[in-house]
Amino acid sequence: MPAKVRTSGKITLILGGTRSGKSRFGQQLAEEYGGQMLYVATAEAFDAEMTDRINRHREDRGSNWQTIEEQMNIAHMIRDNASPGTVLLVDCLTIWLSNLMLSEADIAFELDNLSEALRKSDGPVILVSNEVGSGVVPESPLGREFRDQSGWMNQRLAREAGEVALVTAGLPLWLKGRTSQ
Repeated sequence: MPAKVRTSGKITLILGGTRSGKSRFGQQLAEEYGGQMLYVATAEAFDAEMTDRINRHREDRGSNWQTIEEQMNIAHMIRDNASPGTVLLVDCLTIWLSNLMLSEADIAFELDNLSEALRKSDGPVILVSNEVGSGVVPESPLGREFRDQSGWMNQRLAREAGEVALVTAGLPLWLKGRTSQ
């Protein structure tokens, strides 16, 4: 089946737990678009485990991907890089959210900025985010605040996205925009 390039700005949100397969599914969707593939990485390698994780993700993507590391201003990356012939894969929004929280940024402002960039996007953008609200209640106030902010962020982006999928055990369940495959 030949690759197809979609020319309209289409937003896809992929949710899932840790090691659910959400990043791999996002890559598969991006590769279906054809054209240039741009990976926007929000994580920083603060230790050996995170360095290994980042390297594994890079190897999984292969040489067809261009990677941009941006921990804070992903709206700017979308505005500068989204185009009809390019698909952006932003992985992952929950790490971006934790970066914002730790830097004491105005989360509402940053989310508004992201939403505006997505609405104005000329090309497809795939967003990957963790679903953290299904687990245990965090012990610390910061943990509970993160869980709440993440849930609100995911709800808002799910409303704004044309497609939403939940990935569990490597299997996507389409919640919005497509039927289960």
